[in-house]
Amino acid sequence: MLQATGIEKNYGELHILKGVDLQISAAEIISIVGSSGAGKTSLVKALLQRIPNLRVCVSHTTRPRRPNEIDGRDYHFVDVPTFEAMIAADGFLEYAPVFDNYYGTSRKALAEAFGRGHDVMLEIDWQGAEQVRRRTSDPKSGRAGCTGIFVLPPSRAELERRLRERRTDSDAVIARRLQDAVSDMRHYHEFDYVIVNDDFERALGDLERVIADGSRELRADRPQLRPLLDELLA
Repeated sequence: MLQATGIEKNYGELHILKGVDLQISAAEIISIVGSSGAGKTSLVKALLQRIPNLRVCVSHTTRPRRPNEIDGRDYHFVDVPTFEAMIAADGFLEYAPVFDNYYGTSRKALAEAFGRGHDVMLEIDWQGAEQVRRRTSDPKSGRAGCTGIFVLPPSRAELERRLRERRTDSDAVIARRLQDAVSDMRHYHEFDYVIVNDDFERALGDLERVIADGSRELRADRPQLRPLLDELLA
């Protein structure tokens, strides 16, 4: 373990822990991605109860806070000028515009989540995950310093049902979310693993297995996914 004050920890081209006081030991960054309605947030919350060493990095966003959300727990809610000032100051490991709002992982939030050697999960979108892969890659080997997991719904019909069940969006918004979901899911092959959230407990178990030992049978390139992908991406 390295004890340091005001250090910089290098991940590829970006110094993400600049000026932060903490102890660092070997830890892993795990990015989990899925379209709205895929169920990734519920999976992450349940996973945190099962893996004591895992921490989730709370993202920043400019979208309005929902009634059941708490600032600092669900997201760091900021206005657009504040977010853009953080961009200008190179304060994000990754950020992207998603559905008319900014989302991003700040360097400070990631440093705090690392704590004393905890593995850290980033609940982000595919654009952010691409930035994390690029910025954590080893310049010599090209290997990314993170594990990427993509969560798929079991069907388009089930995805629409989940979105409607929220009762938070108009028909027009749901239609756009479904359209955006297809675009998002086309990036599944950029990730190391794919979890199909058809049965919550089974999907949670699959996610736990991936983090524990990198189960080969859940790799993104497994042929068993082809029928589902043909239906989701048609």
